[in-house]
Amino acid sequence: MTDRASALAINGGEPVRRDRIPYGHQCIDDADVAVVVETLRSDWLTTGPKVAEFERAVADLVGAAEAVAVSNGTAALHAAVHALGVGPGDEVVVPAITFAATANAVVFQGGTPVFADVDPGTLLLDPDNAAARITPRTKAMIAVDYAGQPCDYTRLRELAGAHGLGLGADGCHALGGRDGDAPVGTLADLTTFSFHPVKHVTTCEGGMVVTGDAALADRMRSFRNHGITTDARQREREGAWFYEMVELGYNYRLSDVQCALGLSQLRKLPGWVARRRDIARRYDAAFREVPAVAPLEVRANALHAYHLYVVRLDLDRLRADRAEVFAALRAEGIGVNVHYIPVHLHPFYRRRFGTGPGLCPVAEAAYERLLSLPLFPAMTDADVADVIEAVAKVAEAYAR
Repeated sequence: MTDRASALAINGGEPVRRDRIPYGHQCIDDADVAVVVETLRSDWLTTGPKVAEFERAVADLVGAAEAVAVSNGTAALHAAVHALGVGPGDEVVVPAITFAATANAVVFQGGTPVFADVDPGTLLLDPDNAAARITPRTKAMIAVDYAGQPCDYTRLRELAGAHGLGLGADGCHALGGRDGDAPVGTLADLTTFSFHPVKHVTTCEGGMVVTGDAALADRMRSFRNHGITTDARQREREGAWFYEMVELGYNYRLSDVQCALGLSQLRKLPGWVARRRDIARRYDAAFREVPAVAPLEVRANALHAYHLYVVRLDLDRLRADRAEVFAALRAEGIGVNVHYIPVHLHPFYRRRFGTGPGLCPVAEAAYERLLSLPLFPAMTDADVADVIEAVAKVAEAYAR
């Protein structure tokens, strides 16, 4: 399948490409720069009008009544867990395959993350396994739309309703995705998004929580501003100085400069999601011809937003493990990555909560085989072809 199938680059052969292509990358153009400069020259650099504009734009995009902008995706998760009322003694069910921040937000609130296993095909939270982890101390569940496709929220909502639990969605991979006709952002009580540079749109760093519940939104707005009842712009508008701190909060504000960038980026989201899906289709077609490489399954009726394109290696067909394949692909100029080490295997969680191997066997087995391939809208067709060629070259070289 490859025309450069001589020696692997890691063994001294010619690499598929000299300049390494990353697994993800931001797309910034002159329009983005112009709005940032315009805002820098305005009266408000933070807590100003661009924040509310960006919140409204995201809420309208996903069909949510309320949106609360915060400083990053982790802050969004923390604010959501706080709004759900999680505190000391409470348990929150989270999937084992996610970035650590999903579980960390529970710990920030004094709660205990309870790790549930994932569906073997999609690596999304398995509702049956989640149900088995619920105890009288369970306060909420946080599902993760891993790689960019929504979880089975029909079943998760039924489960949450039966046990009186809050349901949060970590949608940081899935902005622009849908489940049937329902956009990500409307499928749970609260949904969080991230605007890190490798995500669908960027504000450099930034996050958002969307919800249909005005009371939850008000609580998060106070939480992001030290637990204070009003912000500087509100007091300026009202000609007032008085404010009260009603609970312990944090400085999780997102600046007007970042929100201006986010507004500009958001206009390009539909085209960018379409390009991500086009690249994924090309990968899907190519890897049908590479037996040792299997893309993750996509749920019926899900519109996948493809933050990540994750493949699973069939190690029974290879004379190499994932670490060797990883190193070989990077030597070929392909900046593969791994998403994620199961959170319950991290040293902090082992020490603090006594977790370890065997807790979530599906997630643990999948982790040993996962690779994330480059996927971002600015990739050219030639870039995509290079990724496909390199994967085929490495798979052929290591084939049993």
